[in-house]
Amino acid sequence: MPANSVIDSKFKGSIFSAKEKDAWPISKHELFGGKYFAGYYASEHVAATEFVFGIILVTMGVSARDIFWGLLIGNFLAVLSWALVTAPIAVETRLTLYWYIRKIAGRGTTLLYNAMNVIVFTIISGAMITASISALRVLFNIPVQLKWYPESAAFVILGLILGIAVVAITIFGFKAVAMFSTLCGPWLFFMFTAGALVALPYLANHVSGVTHISSFSQLFNICNTAVWDGVNSNGHAGIGLLGVIGLAWAGNSFTHFGLIDMAVFRYAKKSSYGMYTACGMYFGHFLAWMAAGIMGTSAALLLSRPLSQMDPGDVAFSLLGYSGIIILIIGGWTTANANLYRAGLAAEAIFHKFSRQKVTLVVGIFTAIISCFPFVFTKAFQLVTYSGIILVPIGGIVFAEHWLFPRIGLTRYWSYYKNEHTNWPAVGTWLAALVFSFAVNYYGIISYQFIFIFEWGLSILLYILLSLPSGSKEKYSEEQARDEQVMEAIKTTQEADYQQTLSEDKECSAARKKAKSKLTSIVHKLAWLCLIIIGANAMYVFFFSSDIDNYMHNFSTFKIISLIATILYFTLGTATQLLQRKDVNS
Repeated sequence: MPANSVIDSKFKGSIFSAKEKDAWPISKHELFGGKYFAGYYASEHVAATEFVFGIILVTMGVSARDIFWGLLIGNFLAVLSWALVTAPIAVETRLTLYWYIRKIAGRGTTLLYNAMNVIVFTIISGAMITASISALRVLFNIPVQLKWYPESAAFVILGLILGIAVVAITIFGFKAVAMFSTLCGPWLFFMFTAGALVALPYLANHVSGVTHISSFSQLFNICNTAVWDGVNSNGHAGIGLLGVIGLAWAGNSFTHFGLIDMAVFRYAKKSSYGMYTACGMYFGHFLAWMAAGIMGTSAALLLSRPLSQMDPGDVAFSLLGYSGIIILIIGGWTTANANLYRAGLAAEAIFHKFSRQKVTLVVGIFTAIISCFPFVFTKAFQLVTYSGIILVPIGGIVFAEHWLFPRIGLTRYWSYYKNEHTNWPAVGTWLAALVFSFAVNYYGIISYQFIFIFEWGLSILLYILLSLPSGSKEKYSEEQARDEQVMEAIKTTQEADYQQTLSEDKECSAARKKAKSKLTSIVHKLAWLCLIIIGANAMYVFFFSSDIDNYMHNFSTFKIISLIATILYFTLGTATQLLQRKDVNS
């Protein structure tokens, strides 16, 4: 009997079927090398929102030493979390978290989890759009929005227009946006670095009366005096070293401890590829956050306004000119698209009778409304941290069942073998973990940055204890044998599909190797030349501004050149992608 028939008829109790091959564990023929993951994380975590986080860290009050060591250690802990928790489970199962939850906790629990994902990603998408609105606000001379709610009708109208545009693109043009967003990673890195370089001479002049920085000790003194002085916006002592470590670690807790990024690492050849997340953490959440802090402080001095009364639009436009506006619009837009797409997929899983386009439209309407509330400027860290608190318990449950159950004599997938619609010990664990987390936060027992760690550990312990009387101690030999047969049938089908298309793949591979024509290569190199020009011009401002008047002249020239180079970069980069597609198809 063919493998598909085996899955459809003989094993009707399986969560897999021949009609949903996308849900199967991916085959060994679909795996990617390390470069893919390095590029993916570098692109995702060097985005427009780094302006928000970098600025907020300054207003929270940290010293230069604390920001350096805190981000260094906190991001390293985040990288280890991906490498030791997320990637190993993803590589062994080759499943997305959504389907693995369904196998462990049943359809009922999965529906509840998807509902939480809709809420979380809708809010995050709205926040990303708000970052883009702050850029357009500057262009239309709309006052800065300093409260959690909008104070300007024009700001609301702008938010709704941009929100509707993002929703439309997500529904109809997501692939094109995804392709275009790959151009942004290298450019964003150069722009953040350039912004910090051109800001430092102005800060040096503010601190010491000279624009030239001749030593590391002088640079450290400038940063410690003018940028990260350890005092928050209310004049009190800041969050300190531990606070910075916690924020850097917790910022992506729902993707590593919460296991959302199983969807990414199921394609990894080895679990050690989790270490490639360092490309995102240290380019984005280390260098970019520090660069944003330097730019924010300099912008506040340039505009003679407190940093706490500024938004990313003010900072980006002051230091980078119209290129800064482009950063916020493109970066916020592409990040919002990705998160709205996730929210739409989660909503589709709940309302499966409706198409993804329809449910994404409904979710997008709420996203557009949320984007009109500028709470992201003051509550960005709380937003991502509380998102982690909501989703991390599921990561603890999955970790317990996947790694610990076999080692302590319990049966993995026991609820699935019992054919239960809902794994109630999992639901009870999740709710108990949330009650614990919000209680300790409310009473100030544990700093909100570190709650996810205790919550994760509590989820593991609670789930083990609650599962014992529910069936995890039992043996399910017959069900396990059937499950193994289904998995073998899937592998057989995948191997047959691979062999059938092998010759076509070889032809495509050969075409791709020859696809890079001379013209494509030249255009690609010219695009990178534009980035080098931006970097070189920023270094000129940094090293060759002899006094403040000379600096202001060089600074103005930098903003003009960076805008021209930016336009050329995206024009040439887009042309490169189109030429590559043409070469492959020819």
